[in-house]
Amino acid sequence: MLKRILSLLLLVSLNVPFTAKADEGMWLPMLIKRLNYTDMQKQGLQLTAEEIYSVNNSSLKDAIVQFGGFCTGEFISPEGLLLTNHHCGFGAIQSHSTTEHDYLTDGFWATSKDQELPNEGLYVDILHHMDDVTAKVLEGIDNNTPEEQRARLVAERTQALAKEASENGKYVTYVRDFFNGNEFYLFVYNRYNDVRLVGAPPSSIGKFGGDTDNWMWPRHTGDFSMFRVYMAPDGSPAAYAQNNVPYQPKHHLPINIGDKEPGDFSMVFGFPGRTKRFMTSHGLKLEVNQLNKSRIKLREQKLGLWKEDMDKDPATRIKYASKYASTANYYKYSIGQNEGIKRMRTIEGKIVDEDKFQNWANADATRKATFGNVLSEINDAYTNIEKYNLGTVYLNEAVLGVESLLMAYRLSPLYNTLKSGNPAAVQKAVEDVMPRVESHFKDYNAPSDKKVFAALMKNYYEDIPKEQQPEEFKKLVSKYEGDFQKLADYVYNNSIVVSEQKTREFLDNPTQKKLENDPAFQIVNAIINNYRSNISPKLAESNAKLDKANRLYVAGLRQMNPDKVFYPDANSTLRLSYGAVKDYSPQDGVVYNYYTTLDGVMAKEDPNNEEFVVPAKLKQLYQAKDYGRYANSKGELVTDFITDNDITGGNSGSPVINGRGELIGLAFDGNWEAMTGDLVYDPAYKRTINMDSRYLLFLIDKFAGAQNLINEMTIVDSNSPGAGDAAQAKADATTPQGELLQATMEEANEKLRAGDTDFKIQKKNGKAKVKLQVTD
Repeated sequence: MLKRILSLLLLVSLNVPFTAKADEGMWLPMLIKRLNYTDMQKQGLQLTAEEIYSVNNSSLKDAIVQFGGFCTGEFISPEGLLLTNHHCGFGAIQSHSTTEHDYLTDGFWATSKDQELPNEGLYVDILHHMDDVTAKVLEGIDNNTPEEQRARLVAERTQALAKEASENGKYVTYVRDFFNGNEFYLFVYNRYNDVRLVGAPPSSIGKFGGDTDNWMWPRHTGDFSMFRVYMAPDGSPAAYAQNNVPYQPKHHLPINIGDKEPGDFSMVFGFPGRTKRFMTSHGLKLEVNQLNKSRIKLREQKLGLWKEDMDKDPATRIKYASKYASTANYYKYSIGQNEGIKRMRTIEGKIVDEDKFQNWANADATRKATFGNVLSEINDAYTNIEKYNLGTVYLNEAVLGVESLLMAYRLSPLYNTLKSGNPAAVQKAVEDVMPRVESHFKDYNAPSDKKVFAALMKNYYEDIPKEQQPEEFKKLVSKYEGDFQKLADYVYNNSIVVSEQKTREFLDNPTQKKLENDPAFQIVNAIINNYRSNISPKLAESNAKLDKANRLYVAGLRQMNPDKVFYPDANSTLRLSYGAVKDYSPQDGVVYNYYTTLDGVMAKEDPNNEEFVVPAKLKQLYQAKDYGRYANSKGELVTDFITDNDITGGNSGSPVINGRGELIGLAFDGNWEAMTGDLVYDPAYKRTINMDSRYLLFLIDKFAGAQNLINEMTIVDSNSPGAGDAAQAKADATTPQGELLQATMEEANEKLRAGDTDFKIQKKNGKAKVKLQVTD
């Protein structure tokens, strides 16, 4: 007889009151144990810090990837099956779509691995480890080090550290600064370049609600797509090859289909893009009154012109679907951000904080010498930046926002090579630009782009100070007497970059003279050269002063508040935020529930509006209430839910994880009332909008019939006692020891299901520690 003792942590109701609170911040996972772990435990975390982040052992971090450099994804099977948002996979789905096989409209599901579709250029980065290298980077540097020398030393040292850690190219590495240059961390990644499309619902599900519902709650969107990561047979990263095999992650996330209640712990793991929460009041004024105002104006015009043509022609709709969605997303974001900052009186609050800082700095001679002039230096820098800011915005939004001008700009490396007169280099430059030409014209409609050119060039001419515009452009406008439609006629009748045939003919025999005489190239080249010579240097000088002052300001804030635990701004590195499932009240007399159901999809249905079309099969399943095991305890099919996690752009596709490390949802949006998130955290209104795990599995299983994918996953029903522990053991059973643990868990759960209570329950932190004696 062999006796085995098994300790399990079960989520057993012990009538312990528990309320999770919102936690501001996107935290580095390697610092969780030191900074946040105790607080997370109090709120419902049942994992150890090592189970969240570990260099030497399997942990949650091993299930999280940066998807394509712009989103987050997570492994949900031991065979490299990857989950992310529909809008993150949109470009890949679109690239495989044609009028004959319209995967955007109809969806796509691979029923076997040989049907999965490769995606050139798509990659995922998996974090190997991160290190604090602040001491190495700042050795011998202090506040008296000349700024130019400091910048040079920091650049040299960070590059050297990254190069050394790459192990001759084995890893993708970089060093990022934190707290405005006061700390530095090294990040080491494995990059996998063979990422194949596995499944995606039709856009009527994946984008349900479209632009109307974007950034809004209540929401009913099935915003997900699925990919698979492949590796070489020896386990190393490799480019696409038929003999590659599915990647085997060190950890994948079990998926929980149990009920969620207000106050339940939630954790979001992902790669948030950029936040600027240490920005001062002067910077916020520029953001609201100058930058966002200009972005809103220019993007609104572009979207309106694109939409006219997309509504008229299905082929144009497919070509511009991804570009339109991306542009619309941040157009609406800028509007919401401005409204939120005004509502919260954020600028006024910053001014109060800055007055406190100035009083603190002035109260001590040493502090005054270091920090006394910081705020005035920040304000002076912003005053100078304001004079030239529009040059940057209009270059990106108006000039390079015109597709023909962007294509012409992409010929600049070839132009520089043509000037060198090196035939071999010219041929290499042609080969380098060809993939961009192919992808550009696949999704290009010249008549639509011509309309955008006329509108945006008119805005550039009217809004940018004349002394900041190139003489060549002003002369061209004068030649056509300020008639931008006539200027557009000239450009689009004569440029090589408005036609794939003309572009390819040029690339077959490229010459410097022909490119110099091309009107689109002339315009973009003149504007960019003028920007580089007359605008960029002035901005660089002011930004250098601003960087130094901001660095001192943040250092002073941390010194002024020694008992406060500060978190760094997001910068596209792996972060963790934690909070709870939670409803909210956006205005007096209105309360939003924390979840939505399929009932709401049907209530919004409008067959005459492409944003609210409901697929016939989904309606059939709804009418039959054929939800299978994915209904909640009330018999409803939950579609989306909200939490108060702190996220931002780049978190799209991030897993929402419960206290046991199981996936309960997929983050895909923020709410309109808290669009200030990049600049300031809103504790009252901040919500993360998530697709529910049950809707996800229902769509894969019942709607798509992709049972092959369901079979790969580890599915947990937390409504069944002990199920999560057995499932997690199964997920980790990759060794003989793991297989033994799996068997033991299954035996323990059999006893629980049979009602055997011959064990002790120890009440601790609202959990039950269960000790079972299992006899073979």
